[in-house]
Amino acid sequence: MEDKLLTGALVFLALLMLALMPRVLKGPRFTDRIVAVNAINTMITASICILSRRLRAAYLLDMALLYALLGFTANVLLTRLLAADRKEKKK
Repeated sequence: MEDKLLTGALVFLALLMLALMPRVLKGPRFTDRIVAVNAINTMITASICILSRRLRAAYLLDMALLYALLGFTANVLLTRLLAADRKEKKK
């Protein structure tokens, strides 16, 4: 029963990620794309944690933590890039 529930959660998260892809690709604004990519990163981290439980592989939790840190770093860099671009346009 637990495996079916975890598999269902993984499928649900995959569908949510697919639903966010148009927002990532089309926008309409750069900030919308950043938020969508951040949401997808969060869902991937959750998927890795669920997969860790389903496969009973504790090392995947370390991978999820690493992925979350990389996603956060990428989000900060994209935000700084956006802020620098806006500051440059105002001059």
